[in-house]
Amino acid sequence: MGHRESSVPFAYIGKDGKPIGYSMDICNMYVDKIRKVLKMPNIKVKHVPVTSQTRIALMANGTIDMECGSTTNNLTRQKQVAYLAVTFITGTKLASKKGSGIKEVEDLNGKAISLSQGTTNEKAIKRIMREKGLKIKIVPVKDHPQGWLALETDRVDAYATDDVLLYGLISKSKNPDQFQVTGRFLSYDPYGIMVPQDDSKYQRLGNVLLADLMRSGEMQKIYDKWFNPGPTGINMPISDTLRVAYEIQALPH
Repeated sequence: MGHRESSVPFAYIGKDGKPIGYSMDICNMYVDKIRKVLKMPNIKVKHVPVTSQTRIALMANGTIDMECGSTTNNLTRQKQVAYLAVTFITGTKLASKKGSGIKEVEDLNGKAISLSQGTTNEKAIKRIMREKGLKIKIVPVKDHPQGWLALETDRVDAYATDDVLLYGLISKSKNPDQFQVTGRFLSYDPYGIMVPQDDSKYQRLGNVLLADLMRSGEMQKIYDKWFNPGPTGINMPISDTLRVAYEIQALPH
């Protein structure tokens, strides 16, 4: 089971040193479903930390059988991996320090931004820079903690990632009141549990599980556990977009 270590509240390391979060709860239920269908209750789970740079390669080479975190499902990635049904919908936004004057990405012209390499957020910012002729210095980082540290220490003027992750980073920062999430969505990103391309049987099992969770209302309960408010201080009532996604994907048997 591949997992992120700092994608709060989807997959991150808890106080006991084990990965926890919204996506981890779904993945653990997925493993339980596989145990039940195969009648193999003693299947062991090995947790493998992944980053935005390593997750697809580790899936493609067979090191991991599922990836639990905050990974966007898109057509380019589907050339190498597959996904279960959409479990969350978010989008790229900016985090900056209050009083910085940064409201939209255009306000970063002539300034610096940190971006996690290999993410849809990086692509979104670079696309907008091309379209609008913006000159923004990009500071590439390997993960969210590095990107956030660059903002905290004033190496950059903003950090861009999915809005829900920004709220998570703010809630865990030393001085949450210093930061703000600003601007319009620069991309829309549907998250999904990543699985191998050639695993249609287990992919179907996962989608049956998710449909059952969404139909029964259990998915809403998992959401509320981590977001409404969550143990890390995030308080995000479910969006109309995600609620509709649950309803659409609650396929009947």
